Amino acid sequence: MIRSGPMSDRLRYTAVLEAHPEARNDAVRSIEVRASRLQSGTLQMSYVLDADLDRVRIPQLGSPRIGDRLWQHTCFEFFIRRKDRTGYQEFNFSPSAEWAAYAFEHYRKAAAPEQKELKPSITVHKSATKLELDVSLDLHALSAQHAVHALTLAISAVVEARDGSLSYWALRHAPGKPDFHHSDAFVLELDEIRD
Repeated sequence: MIRSGPMSDRLRYTAVLEAHPEARNDAVRSIEVRASRLQSGTLQMSYVLDADLDRVRIPQLGSPRIGDRLWQHTCFEFFIRRKDRTGYQEFNFSPSAEWAAYAFEHYRKAAAPEQKELKPSITVHKSATKLELDVSLDLHALSAQHAVHALTLAISAVVEARDGSLSYWALRHAPGKPDFHHSDAFVLELDEIRD
């Protein structure tokens, strides 16, 4: 379920991710996501994992840097596309502060890598029962159109248990095995920004 509420300079969405029925982790109580798009063209994402963290593998926090294959461990993700396009970008954020970005022309067909510097801001906070990861990304780094046009997002997470098994979480799961790239997963709509 997605709830939205207007704020002075942005619209905020709050949602709870659902576990894929074939890949659950009973250590996880919930994963809540907040998404905000600011008039300035900044996208802010906040993921809150509420779990028995002693039963979850969480990479050790380091300095923000580009990583790869982050989805093989605990990681938070979103996929973003302009509403009028089939191409999309995938972003992965690890609790280690590593991040990755990938571009696709359409469903799982990789696009040529973009040469733009994205430089997302990532902060991670951990308590006894909660892990929070906050990301801020300037959408102008994707394109001027991303900063103002209508967008759709697929929001997801992967949680690795202590035994190495993975559970998959999303706003909406496509039929069949976990597939965050599927068009059915793109359910959060961000209206265009008007002056």
